[in-house]
Amino acid sequence: MPPTATSSTTGSTTGSTTGSTTGSSTVREVLGRAVEALGGTEREGQVAMAEAVAAAMTDERHLLVQAGTGTGKSLGYLVPALVHDQRVVVATATLALQHQLVERDLPRLVEAVKDVAGVDTSFAVLKGRSNYACLHRIREGVPDDQGVLVDVPQGSMAKTVLQLRSWAEEEAESGGSGERDHAPRHTDREWRQVSVGHRDCLGATKCPFGQECFVELAREKAHRSHLVVTNHSLLAIDAVEGVPMIPDYDVAVVDEAHELVARVTQAATDELAPSDVERAARRSQRHVEGAEADDLADAADTLRDAMAEARAGRFDPVPTELADALALVRDAARACLSAYPRAEKSEGGGAGEPDAGLAQAKGSVQEVFTTAERMAAGSTADVLWLSEGGERMPPRLHVAPLQVWGQMRDKLLTDKTVVLTSATLMLGGDFDTIAGSVGLKPSERVAGEVERDRTETVLPWTGLDVGSPFDYARQGIRYVARHLPPPGRDGLGPAQLAEITELVDAADGRALGLFSSRRAAEAAAAHVRAELPHLTTLAQGDAQLPELAAQFVGDPHTVLFGTLSLWQGLDVPGDTCQLVLIDRIPFPRPDDPLMSARQKAADAAGGNGFMQVAATHAALLLAQGAGRLIRTTSDRGVVAVLDPRLATARYGSFLLSSLPPMWTTTDPAVVRKALARLAASAASEAR
Repeated sequence: MPPTATSSTTGSTTGSTTGSTTGSSTVREVLGRAVEALGGTEREGQVAMAEAVAAAMTDERHLLVQAGTGTGKSLGYLVPALVHDQRVVVATATLALQHQLVERDLPRLVEAVKDVAGVDTSFAVLKGRSNYACLHRIREGVPDDQGVLVDVPQGSMAKTVLQLRSWAEEEAESGGSGERDHAPRHTDREWRQVSVGHRDCLGATKCPFGQECFVELAREKAHRSHLVVTNHSLLAIDAVEGVPMIPDYDVAVVDEAHELVARVTQAATDELAPSDVERAARRSQRHVEGAEADDLADAADTLRDAMAEARAGRFDPVPTELADALALVRDAARACLSAYPRAEKSEGGGAGEPDAGLAQAKGSVQEVFTTAERMAAGSTADVLWLSEGGERMPPRLHVAPLQVWGQMRDKLLTDKTVVLTSATLMLGGDFDTIAGSVGLKPSERVAGEVERDRTETVLPWTGLDVGSPFDYARQGIRYVARHLPPPGRDGLGPAQLAEITELVDAADGRALGLFSSRRAAEAAAAHVRAELPHLTTLAQGDAQLPELAAQFVGDPHTVLFGTLSLWQGLDVPGDTCQLVLIDRIPFPRPDDPLMSARQKAADAAGGNGFMQVAATHAALLLAQGAGRLIRTTSDRGVVAVLDPRLATARYGSFLLSSLPPMWTTTDPAVVRKALARLAASAASEAR
């Protein structure tokens, strides 16, 4: 097991410990029992985290906890969550972590502590509606663009969809969850034939299968459970947008909290294309007797013409022709909604049989109206832009909030106690940057006990770094290629390609390359294949990511190059990954509409937009990317950053202080020798 972690704090985590008891069992005792039952040993960092989380829950004080890989972070918050006397929500960024919690961590923990007096071990999982099979769609069919119910499937995917239908019926009969994770193997397109989004849902009271609905059953279970596991998006929709999705709770624990702002922003982002408007108009034509559906179709044509005249990118201000087109779509959609017939009454006075085609057609018009109204409003709180599109994806309009910290502060942090945790929360050496991004002010960070009054605007919070079981200074080398030229706009140059090849050769494969673009990853892969044909070089896109990862793990002489999805989600412990290559500091693209708007707004407010937005974005990704190297106490290796600005630019110290504290060098010869020694040692052990 990992050695004891070193705990350090930013701000104090002292506070009442009475709330960390249940009956006669303290959080530390319950944690100890769980760890022993699971075959582990006590870790100081995990204990410190659990006690701090319990105190935060009791004292109603927000807490940021940085817990490095190997700390046992999940138990560090799950145990105090079970011990707490009110409902706790745990929100994750990824389905992978959610699956791990629900399928592995929680069942094992519940089994270990089920006999502890006063511990409520009931838990449930809540996902977005499209993650569950829809019995109405399976049994009754799905409306086409004219709102007519048609029977699917057709064509080559029929066999898989029929299997999914049979599986869903078996789930309904056996009391299963109907969750996509438990379904037979399928593609996204096939799953859409047996599920619906919120727009197409009839609602439990109108659906003839509402009593059996998997989503409704999941919600009922959540209402009966002490612990609810969900995701950042549902948490945001429930708390920030005010749409009830989660049963009332006292505390929210946000895991993978470094992604919270991005996920909340994503949940609050809307899109609109002329095809969306046309589809809504077509589906309305059999339900609306007047010309309103045709007027909506005409508005779609006007919008298409306006978008064709506009340039891709952020609008500041919105072109007059486009603004007029959006207003026309808004007004036409409003008129179309008003033209829909009222729901008929049954003989008993209640609602008649639901017309799925009508309900879902009207829902599509409602969504067009809501989005067009938001875009036409021209609010300074929103950012509007036009994407370029591609061969398979036509241009679309997008609208996103300029910032989300205000909404999170006013609608989540003011009402609930929130614990944020991740392996990456300290940027530039402290918690202030991440705290500020979610709505907590640096001036509100407190030491010692404090009386919290939720009617006040002051939201006290503390930060805790429980350290890591890893000895980064001994296990890893951080290499900055200071001698290379700065990266250019044209991608990787000859010097960078030569450096990559030399490092990969020294490591004899065993390298994970993290690149800022698909083009750079593919160029590096092509060069390494040509120069080092004895190695297996894989590039993202050659196959599905799980297949690539399996091949990377299975063959030590394999190189894997990819982009963003490899920066954060890949967990490859052991000798298979002894070199992590990062081609450049991952600043957001200068033409990124939302990031550029946020940077401009920060400058206008008297701040430093580059540091607050671009550098913060880069620091998070760099820390996540560097974290791919050391995954266990026995891992050894090198993180090589091929961007000299990390060593030469003024902002370099901020970025460096956000990375794991590895031994640092700028000497390529030293690094190549270290990699060669590691490769030789790994080969010797393999024999």
